[in-house]
Amino acid sequence: MHHIPREHGQLGESQAKKYLEQQGLTFVEQNVRYKFGEIDLVMRQGKTLIFVEVKYRAKSQFGGVLHALSAKQIKRLRRAAEHYMQIKHLDVICRFDLIGIEPDQLYWLKNAF
Repeated sequence: MHHIPREHGQLGESQAKKYLEQQGLTFVEQNVRYKFGEIDLVMRQGKTLIFVEVKYRAKSQFGGVLHALSAKQIKRLRRAAEHYMQIKHLDVICRFDLIGIEPDQLYWLKNAF
């Protein structure tokens, strides 16, 4: 498992943010960090809060990005999202999306997990 350089991750996140804004979503927050997990992007679509995990791959592996999340990561992301909603006193519908970015392709998986 090789580590993706931090700047790639951030490049991926701003690319994802721009893409989602073009799709009509509203940007709320980026890089929300807690001890037990982090959220790459928080977006909003109507009344729905969307927690977005951004995965960046430097080289194309078809569909590889979509399988890049382990059960443990998903659990951590869900925990972070719950915590986020608690401290902000939000009682809204939320969903988890996955954005997979490869050099020549962007995948947007709604309700990914």
